Amino acid sequence: MPRRARIALPNVPVHLIQRGNNHQPCFFADEDYRRYLDWLAEYANKTGCRIHAYVLMTNHVHLLLSSGRADAGGALMKLLGQRYVQYVNRAYRRSGTLWEGRFRSCLVQEESYLLGCQRYIELNPLRANMVAHPADYRWSSYRANAQGEADYLVQPHPLYAALGSDAATRHAAYRELFRYELEPGMADEIRRATNGNFALGSERFAAQVAEMIGRRVVPSQPGRPRKSVVPESGELPLG
Repeated sequence: MPRRARIALPNVPVHLIQRGNNHQPCFFADEDYRRYLDWLAEYANKTGCRIHAYVLMTNHVHLLLSSGRADAGGALMKLLGQRYVQYVNRAYRRSGTLWEGRFRSCLVQEESYLLGCQRYIELNPLRANMVAHPADYRWSSYRANAQGEADYLVQPHPLYAALGSDAATRHAAYRELFRYELEPGMADEIRRATNGNFALGSERFAAQVAEMIGRRVVPSQPGRPRKSVVPESGELPLG
């Protein structure tokens, strides 16, 4: 059976995850994390990707990015994955695959979903009981987004920039979001959309994406399929 083509559109944010093969570790020492981030920055610049949030866990990686090119995320992950695997195999005298096949991804509706997805990503170490607070984890974008720590990799999304009129206000507003848990069901929505290569957002957003790419972008439902209704403008509700 042929693989489903990825859902990607220019300037629409993408959440992606890449796991180690058989859920085995893909980072073994601090130097591994540093090299991965350096190469991520290099290839993000080369492919025109803007990284809004990230977390490097022991056996998987989450990224939230956007680009003016629909194929930029795939190009980034191909270059980065090959470079990092070569480094790991050489450094640890190993061979064979490191990653669990293709990375998984979903389009993210901006509106109320983008900042929720950022929180989901940066809360990963907390959910894994690795730290007591996201600021305690070194290999994520939380310190940059919430505390203003210098991070050459992070390029804030306009919705993040709209949290305040200056950096201090934005950081405080972003930290405030972490006082509360994710909205009920949002973590499951994010996982389902990312693992299935679907669209993460409202029904209207999903219907418009489906219209633009010509195929289904939500999990199939039992029973008779409903006809999607798309506004005549054809514009995605991203703001």
